[in-house]
Amino acid sequence: MLEPGDRAPTFTLYDQNQFKWRLTEQRSSRVVVFFYPKANTTGCTEQATGLRDLLPVIPDVVIVGISADPPDKQFGWDEKHNLGFPLLSDPEYKIAKKYGVFGPKKLYGREYQGVTRSMFLISPVGRVEKVWWKVSPKATPIELMSALEDIGE
Repeated sequence: MLEPGDRAPTFTLYDQNQFKWRLTEQRSSRVVVFFYPKANTTGCTEQATGLRDLLPVIPDVVIVGISADPPDKQFGWDEKHNLGFPLLSDPEYKIAKKYGVFGPKKLYGREYQGVTRSMFLISPVGRVEKVWWKVSPKATPIELMSALEDIGE
């Protein structure tokens, strides 16, 4: 599991507009990477719109979401809710596995493999500054603002 101080695993994925998005190209900013189970579901929409609403007050922070959804589904979700940040497609869960957010889950007594809703704050030099495992959709923007205030962003 990733911890503060660890080097954030780098990645390149396609966004909702079919453009390649690279973590290594974001070195001039802090980056928030949040993993969510499925685009356009109630909890994921609450989480993403909460982060969207922070964009005007954290202009120097890059927000990016990752799920297994294909780019066209991410595009429709972005259009519907005007999210305004990259939504990346990780269909084989390669990046989710690198970040330790893909694994066994339980829902209504049923066990399956899936993504655990999590968020990572990455420094401009590529180090993990803060990790939120199993973050709730509602708490996501609150937790992020608290962390940014603590580090003086």
